[in-house]
Amino acid sequence: MIEKFDIAVVGCGIAGISVAARLSKRAKIGLFEQEDFIAHHSSSRSAAVFISDYGNSNVCELNLITFNDLQSKYPNILKQRGLISLEKSSDIEEFDKHARSLGLSLISVNEAKEKAPIIDLKSTRQAAWREDVFDIDTDLLIQTLRKECLSNGVQIFTNSAINKIERTKDKWILNSKIQSEILINASGAWADSLAQLANLKPKNIQPFKRSMARVEIDTSNSLSSLPLLVGSDDSWYAKPDAGSMIVSPADVNPCKPHDAWADYEDIALGIYNFESMVEPKVKKITSNWAGLRSFAPDKSLVIGPDPDEPNFFWLAGQGGYGFQTCLAASQIAEDILLNRSPQTSNELIEKFLPDRLM
Repeated sequence: MIEKFDIAVVGCGIAGISVAARLSKRAKIGLFEQEDFIAHHSSSRSAAVFISDYGNSNVCELNLITFNDLQSKYPNILKQRGLISLEKSSDIEEFDKHARSLGLSLISVNEAKEKAPIIDLKSTRQAAWREDVFDIDTDLLIQTLRKECLSNGVQIFTNSAINKIERTKDKWILNSKIQSEILINASGAWADSLAQLANLKPKNIQPFKRSMARVEIDTSNSLSSLPLLVGSDDSWYAKPDAGSMIVSPADVNPCKPHDAWADYEDIALGIYNFESMVEPKVKKITSNWAGLRSFAPDKSLVIGPDPDEPNFFWLAGQGGYGFQTCLAASQIAEDILLNRSPQTSNELIEKFLPDRLM
């Protein structure tokens, strides 16, 4: 028996589930995930932070749209955290450039110590602060969008890897048993692989691995109110998490698509860099993991119809910005697919179209 859909979405991370929820009132949607539960890969391994100036200028435009949508539609998703960047050297010009790139304001190291008592004043030479940085309740957002999908009739298939794609005159046939007019490629690190399976050209979307560890630190200070702490040289970041700390080496290691895991050497380096800027030491690692952040060559998302096959739709290259851009990206996808006047702008849409990567 052939399952028939208007739109088949391949990939059930934040990109896939957000576009499925957005389109579900207007089309019959099938949502396909290769793992045994949704958001298995990058979306369940996110640092869960919203920084509106994180990413290039194109990404930042999507960040702002998503932020406004989250505030109006899903007000329980964001919780203010704040961010402090720390620098070991006294190179004022270089640190000022870094601070401006993230929209931070320079503060004294004593002010930084008041906001984050675990900071080591012996090693910290400069600091910068931004108040409007937020935790994202990623699980709540995923589950909220999942409920929207189900309430609007989306069929979600787990353990459903797409291994075969055929094209008839006006239909996609997936795994010889799924028929759809439109195929949305929201498969993250596997986006190029899915395109090749459909006999289309890849867009050189490269996965990069990033590692994290949850650690207990030796301190009597309350951790829950600490801001996000980052090294200005991008060698580490840390944030509170359920009475512990999450520490990352902020690694950017190119790799092939796979179910990623953390390497001990990367975790050890991140902890070493973290400990060099704070007073308490790490007592133990309680867990560790890694996720894949997939970038197009120009670091902007890829959203739109394939130049060679308009019914193959790209929604990929989210990089480390998936949760920050998801509602804007799905809005752009809906506007293109429904061929209507964009709620964003034509100029913004053109920045993400796949044909720029030919």
